[in-house]
Amino acid sequence: MTYTDPNDPNRPTVVVDPAPVYTETTETVVVRESNTGWWIAGILGGLVVIAVMFILFNRQAPQTDDQILAAEVAAAEAEARALEAAAAGQIAGAQASVEVARADAARAEAEARAAQARTAEPVVIEREVPVVVQTPAPAPSTGGTAVVTPTTPQG
Repeated sequence: MTYTDPNDPNRPTVVVDPAPVYTETTETVVVRESNTGWWIAGILGGLVVIAVMFILFNRQAPQTDDQILAAEVAAAEAEARALEAAAAGQIAGAQASVEVARADAARAEAEARAAQARTAEPVVIEREVPVVVQTPAPAPSTGGTAVVTPTTPQG
């Protein structure tokens, strides 16, 4: 192995020129004609035309002022009927509530009277009553039919 000192001033200098490098490449570009963009544009255009026709043919005829006023009057009448029905329902509910309250008050009053009657001391009234002694009725005869009257004692 040989050693050369890189710091040696007597060292020989060797200069090597690089050889020129030439390479040839062939690039092939294939151009194909494509109609995809035109197809997409055509389909979108057709959809736009169909949408415009749909919008134009489905429009309602413009309403006249008389029709608009008649519709507003009908709507106001319907709203008035709805409010009247709601008020009638509220009145009926209030009347039912009043009737329930009256029934509750009557029941409470009856319970209060019954409680007062249970707590009150009984009143004893003494008086002399004449005693009536009834005599037994004669036995019916065997030959006839028996007649029962309300005053006949049953015994």
